[in-house]
Order: sequence, then C-alpha cells, then structure tokens
Amino acid sequence: MAKAPAKIDEEALAEAYNRALALEKSGDLDAAEKAYAEVLALDPEDHGGASVRLAALGRGETPIKAPDAYVETLFDQHAEAFEEILVEQLGYCVPVMIRQKLQELKLGPFDSLLDLGCGTGLTGASLRDMVNGEMVGLDLSENMVEIAHEKDFYETLYVAEGVDYLDDNEDGPFALVTAADVLPYIGALEPLFFGVAENLEDNGLFVFSSETRSDAEIGPLGYKVGPSQRFVHSQSYVTDRLAATGFDIVSMTDINVRMENGQPSPGHLVVARLKSE
Repeated sequence: MAKAPAKIDEEALAEAYNRALALEKSGDLDAAEKAYAEVLALDPEDHGGASVRLAALGRGETPIKAPDAYVETLFDQHAEAFEEILVEQLGYCVPVMIRQKLQELKLGPFDSLLDLGCGTGLTGASLRDMVNGEMVGLDLSENMVEIAHEKDFYETLYVAEGVDYLDDNEDGPFALVTAADVLPYIGALEPLFFGVAENLEDNGLFVFSSETRSDAEIGPLGYKVGPSQRFVHSQSYVTDRLAATGFDIVSMTDINVRMENGQPSPGHLVVARLKSE
C-alpha cells in the first residue's frame, strides 16, 4: 500500500517562508539560505518554490525544472487575475506573436494542435481559426484549465504536466505543438523537446517562446534561474537541444517576452520543424 504523504505543518511553513523572504529582502543571504532549507524540510514537494529562490540567489543547485507543486500552486492562486496581470500589466502578447509569425511564414492551416501550458487559453484564442481539426490543451493548474474550458476553444483539455503527458499520450500525432511561456519553468530542455518530437507528425511544427540571456551570463549549463525565479536559457543551448532531438529551425525571432520590474525581458520566438524520418 502506498504511504500517505506527510501532513504539512502549515503554520510552521508559513513562518519559515515569510522569515526567509524577509531575510532575502534584507540582504542577509546566509540566514535566508538556512530559512529556505527549513521550508524545504517542512515541505519537500516545495509548493512555495524555495528551491527555485535558492537557485536564483546562487545558493543552491540549479534544478532541471521548477517543482510541479510550485507551478501548480502559483497558477492556481493567480488564475482569476492571470490575464489582467500578464497581458495588461506585463505586456505579454506571445500568443498573438505566434499567430503573426505563422501567417508571415505562410504556415497553416493545421489539422491539429497541442497547446502545452495552455493556461486560460490565450494561444487557443489566437490560433483557433488556423486549426481545422482538434485542439488539445493541457496545464498543471486545474483552475487555469477550468477557465480555458469555459472559453470553448479546445475539444480536449487535460490537467497534466507536459513531459508526463507527452510520455503517455494516446492523442495525436499533432501537426502543430505550441509552448508559449512554458520554458521559463523548465531548465533542462531535452525531455520536453524529445517528447514533442515523439508527438509530432513528420514535418510537424513546434512553436515556443524562451527567455534568453548571453552564454557568458548563463554559463556552461545553458540555463539558470534568473532574479525573477524564472528559467532563462542561452540561444546556443536552445538551438543545440533542438538539433539533438530532430528539429530544424525555421525561424528564430528576437522578442520582448514580457516586462519584468519595468524592464523588457528579452527572448526568442522559435518555429522549428521536425525532420522527416
């Protein structure tokens, strides 16, 4: 019989997390590191993203991705205000950029679409009239998926983690896979890229956004957690991982992904094509 997960001491967790945040803000990083370690001891699944914050401070190993529990909690909490925050306050318009880029390249219409990290359905809204067949969306946040469901753009919606779904998927294969604002929650890209390749038709398209920094800033790993607790990648790392998983780059465009503390967050919009076997 599977062992039931240990019950979290919510009061102790909140105290430790708030103390860690205060110490981080005050600049006492040694004490903040110890407090975040207490948080992780109380909550090993890391709903608050303590491991990500430690990595952003340079005080912990860079994880290969943000913890699922953290991503789920973050987006469940912000689902109702998500579009107002992201679009109106942070100037996020990647789904519209995807549409414009596909039209510019004269790509489409498509027989099917898989939208990874669909959120509230912004990409589905942008591309619905460019997809003649089924649109499938998935997101870790149940609250986000509920909002996307209400909009009725997708034939099928799942509450699921992207790589897990790609490993077990019985839908598809798809003509187009999109991942708008997904890479900032993933460090190591090969599992995602390989999973997409396994779920695409021959010559199918993969379109995604990434937040990009220089090789010198990121270092040899090819990715790191930035000050905003989001993963940033080097351009060379992204292109290398695409080549290694069977993709040719059709287009790689410099974009501003969103505003971060009043400053643009530079990145890329990538259109890649799966090589035919």
